[in-house]
Parts: sequence; structure tokens; C-alpha cells
Amino acid sequence: MSKSETIKVTVWNEFVHEQEHDAVKKIYPDGMHTVIADALNQNDDIVARTATLQEPEHGLTEEVLAQTDVLTWWGHAAHDKVDDEVVARVQKRVLEGMGLICLHSAHFSKIFRRMLGTNCSLKWREVAEKERLWNLEPGHPITQGIGQYIELPNTEMYGERFDIPTPDKLIFVSWFEGGEVFRSGCCWERGHGRIFYFRPGHETYPIFHNAEVIKVITNAVRWAKPRVQITDVCPNSKPLETISPKDVDFGSAGIEQSSDTVG
Repeated sequence: MSKSETIKVTVWNEFVHEQEHDAVKKIYPDGMHTVIADALNQNDDIVARTATLQEPEHGLTEEVLAQTDVLTWWGHAAHDKVDDEVVARVQKRVLEGMGLICLHSAHFSKIFRRMLGTNCSLKWREVAEKERLWNLEPGHPITQGIGQYIELPNTEMYGERFDIPTPDKLIFVSWFEGGEVFRSGCCWERGHGRIFYFRPGHETYPIFHNAEVIKVITNAVRWAKPRVQITDVCPNSKPLETISPKDVDFGSAGIEQSSDTVG
């Protein structure tokens, strides 16, 4: 595969639990981000790098984002520590065409809530119960190579009501041992970018060591890669055709027009 066809992925992780809790460190000694990035890098068409909360600008500088086709996001304990300027920077890139994949507790991240415009709240319970993620759309690019369901023997429960806009496409629904259900695989388009939310990934369980979970994330990277990259502008546009003279001078609002002034 040529370099121009390679999908450039940035795997973002707040990287807090792995440094503070031995139970999490045992599963992910170098962080969840390294496990995900290493798995993605096994594919000839993907090159993944990592970024964490602790880095300057959270590792998401203008330069890094300009070189990112798809951004994956995992956060939980430090949503409020993410700088609003960085969130706005990421949002701009998604609207211009960058893909965004939000994993598990990233449902409460600033970027996910900003992109969807809702609270993104839900029910939860952590008792290591079984989960089945039912594959509703076997023909969808993200579900390729996945059977009727993915079964996770121990996981955290997320339950409805999940306060999100109706997905453009719902591809996974979870059932939990305790009886709840949850919309676990949701697709949206915002601006020119694609967004995928995937529920599995609680830090105290080895979810990102599961081959089927990694398969879904890999498929999602390919689905979410940019189809276009269009810088957002709001220009004062000259007419394509000749506009006839008007008998009345309607004037203007008195705002000096510029290339980025909204009329």
C-alpha cells in the first residue's frame, strides 16, 4: 500500500487509571493507548501514534491533528482536565473531515458531548457481568468479520436511557447479564466527519486484549477515515450570474464584510 493510502491514526488516552491503580496497571502496564495502537499497527494500511492527557496540549497540537485521519478517544476520570481550546481544535478537524472514534467512558468526554449536543448520560453498574453485543448490521463496514454477537464474560454495565441523538446507523446493541440493554455501536456524521461510539473498554477488564473488540475498532478506523478534507470558511461570495439592478436601495446591516463574516 502506498504512503498516500495509509490511514494515520492518533490513539488518545487520558492515561490516569493505569498510573494510579495497580489492578489497571497489571492489565495495561504501558497504558490502554499502547495496546490499541500496537494492534492497529499490525495492519499494512494503518499507522497509529499515541497521545495522552499529560503531554503539552494533551498531545493534540495543530501539527499532530493536521497529520491525523482518525482520532480514537478514551477518557474517564479526567474529562474536566481536557483543555477547552484543544476540544475546539478537535471539533474543527472533525467537521472538516477527520474521523472520531469514542470508546467506552468517552461518552462523557467534552469532545463527544460537544459533537452530539446532548448530555450523553446513562445508567451503569460494575459487577463483572456478562455482555453480549448483538450485531444488528452484518453488512456494515464496521461489523465485517464479526458474527451474530460478541460475548464479553466480564464487563461494566451501561444501560439505557443513553442520552444521545438518534444514531444515523445503530450497528450494535448490548444485552447484560443483569437484564439491561444499551445502544453500544452508534454512527453519526457531523459536518464532513464521521463519528463512531463503541461501548466496550472498561479499564479493570482486559477488553482491549479481545480480538473481536480490536477488529471492530480497526474496521471503524477504515470506515471513519476522511472522504474529504475541507477547511471551514464562510466567505462573502460574488454572484455567478449577472444580477439585475434594483429600483430600491435596501442598504446593508452596516457590518463590514470580510472573508469570514456571516451575512
